[in-house]
Amino acid sequence: MFASAAFDVDAAMKALVLVLDLVGTFVFALSGAAAGVERRLDLFGVLVLSFAAANSGGIFRDLLIGAIPPAAISDWRYLVASLFAGVFTFFWYPAINRLRSAVLIFDGAGLAVFCVSGSQKAIVFGLDPVMAALLGMLTGIGGGMARDVLLSDVPVVLRSDIYAIAALAGAAVVVIGDALRFPSVATTCTGAALCFGLRLAAIRHGWHLPIARAPGHSGTKMDAAKNRKDPGP
Repeated sequence: MFASAAFDVDAAMKALVLVLDLVGTFVFALSGAAAGVERRLDLFGVLVLSFAAANSGGIFRDLLIGAIPPAAISDWRYLVASLFAGVFTFFWYPAINRLRSAVLIFDGAGLAVFCVSGSQKAIVFGLDPVMAALLGMLTGIGGGMARDVLLSDVPVVLRSDIYAIAALAGAAVVVIGDALRFPSVATTCTGAALCFGLRLAAIRHGWHLPIARAPGHSGTKMDAAKNRKDPGP
C-alpha cells in the first residue's frame, strides 16, 4: 500500500514537472517568435527562432552531461509546443504584443522551472555542485542567448536587467539543498520561487548589474531607452 502511494506521488511529480517544462518551452518559444516577427523574418525563420529560444538551453545541457539524445529532440511534445507558439505568434503577433507584460511574467516562471530542473538533472548525472548550478543557469538562459546570436545581437542576458543571476540563484538553492540532504521537492520549489521573485523584482524595479563603460563614454539617453525596451530572453 505504502509502495503504491509512493509510486503515485512520484508519477504525479514527474507529470507536473513535464507540464511545467512544456509551459516554459511554449513561453520561451513565444519570445523567440516575437523577435523574429519584429525583424520581419518569413514563417520558416520565425519557427527556427521559436524552437531555438525554447530548447537550446536544454539541448546544450544534455549534450554537456551526456544525456543523448537531448529531450528536446527525442520527445515530440517539445517540438509541437515550440512550433505551435511560432505559428500563433506569426499570424497573431498583435495579440502577443498587447500581452507583453504577461509574457514577461510567464517568461520568469519558465526561467525558474528550467533553472531548477536543469540543476536536478545535472546532479543526477553526477556533476559537482558548482557545475550543476552553472548548468541549471545555462538551461534557463541558453535559449535567449541562441535567439540573440541568430539575430546578430549581443545576448540580452549580457546587457540587461537581472536574468542570469536570478537563474543562478535558483539553481544554487537546489544544489546546496542536495548537498545538505534536504528534501528535493522542497529545495526545488524554494529555488524556483527565489528565481521567479528575483526576476519579477528586477522587471518591476529595473534592477541590473553595473554596466561597462569605455573610456570617455558617459552613456546616452538612447542607451538608457534601449535598456528599458529590452524584454528579456
